[in-house]
Amino acid sequence: MQHKIDAADEERYDIDAKVTKNDKEIGNLSQTIGDLKGKMKRPNLKRVKISADAMLGALLGAKVKESVDFKANLKTVKKEDEKKEEVTDWRKNVEAMSGMEGRKKQFNGAP
Repeated sequence: MQHKIDAADEERYDIDAKVTKNDKEIGNLSQTIGDLKGKMKRPNLKRVKISADAMLGALLGAKVKESVDFKANLKTVKKEDEKKEEVTDWRKNVEAMSGMEGRKKQFNGAP
C-alpha cells in the first residue's frame, strides 16, 4: 500500500513540475508578445482639409459631374438683438424697497 502511495506521489510531483515549467514558458512568451506589440507604434493621424467637391469625388467616383454648393441649401436665420435692461440708480431702488411698503410690493409682485 505504501509503495502505491509513493508512486502516486512521485507522479503528482512530476506533473506539478511540468505544469510549473509550462506556466513559466507561457509567461515568457506572453511577455515577448507584449514587447513586440509595444514596438509597433501607430502613427498619429493628421487632419487633412479637403473641399466638399473633392470629398464627393473621392466617395462617389465619376458619378458627380457638377460641383455642389452646400452653403446655398442652408437656411438663413436672423439674429434677434437682445434688449439690454436700462441701468437705473440703485439708491432709488433701495429706498423704494425699504420698509413695509417695499415688502408689500415684493409680496404683491408689483415693482
